[in-house]
Amino acid sequence: MNRKCCVAFLMISVLAFSSNSFSQETLSKSSSPYLGQKPPGLTPEVFAPNLVSSEHKDWTGHFTPDMKAYYFTRLSENKASKFVITSEHNGWKVSKLSPPLGGTISPDGKVMHSGNKYRERTDDGWSELKSLGPMFEAIQIMVLSASTNGTYVFDERTEIGTIRYSRLIDGTREAPKAFHKKINTGKWTAHPFIAADESYIIWDSEREDGYGDSDLYISFQQQDGSWGAGINLGSEINTTGPDTGGVVSPDGKYLFFNRKVSEHDTDVYWVDTQIFETLRPKSSPLK
Repeated sequence: MNRKCCVAFLMISVLAFSSNSFSQETLSKSSSPYLGQKPPGLTPEVFAPNLVSSEHKDWTGHFTPDMKAYYFTRLSENKASKFVITSEHNGWKVSKLSPPLGGTISPDGKVMHSGNKYRERTDDGWSELKSLGPMFEAIQIMVLSASTNGTYVFDERTEIGTIRYSRLIDGTREAPKAFHKKINTGKWTAHPFIAADESYIIWDSEREDGYGDSDLYISFQQQDGSWGAGINLGSEINTTGPDTGGVVSPDGKYLFFNRKVSEHDTDVYWVDTQIFETLRPKSSPLK
């Protein structure tokens, strides 16, 4: 998936959730909370073949913290559609959402971030879109990821190569700041994900030391609270084509990401996050 395709997917993600959906299929349920899929090891595997990963362009989705729902995007014939797979008593229910749902989900499951706006979880679904505030209104955010402490990490559609963060300090939101050049390096730096405990950040970037197109990188938080240099996730994860959109499951066990299979096919892959520990510097504490 090239940069334009990534942007196209994420532009769709600023649209909001509606309870107006229709069931497409109910699948038999297994004991696995990952849509009944057998978890992978340290070698990436296609996630949920023919269910999530299809012959179309499928974009990395998000589980709710209780693992009872999974939201993802599919692009077919240049038309993007949003789907949700929910846990039912007798299986997994696949529904197409209209209008489509977009955005990342906070670690507590109470907030859905869609660009520079958000929705709050309600008894009936989701609230109306709300602004993140004046500090964010002029920033065209593609992906915003939030930690348990309320730290935001996000990119910008019109300013390629800039990933920013904004922390909650004594209950007050600080103005967004750009990460240092150890992270903001390369032709394309976007689609960030911050761990719930803020122990690491994942993003994709085009760099001269990469394997070809966009690669996935990780930075670990250091003992002094600073962020370490970006580390390429290696040849098991990255290929000569685009590898993008890294997201970790709410339980922290698996990394999900996008890999271009052919000109018209992009699949979601997943791999055990133990692969991170082979890259973690000794100076970076475990949380």
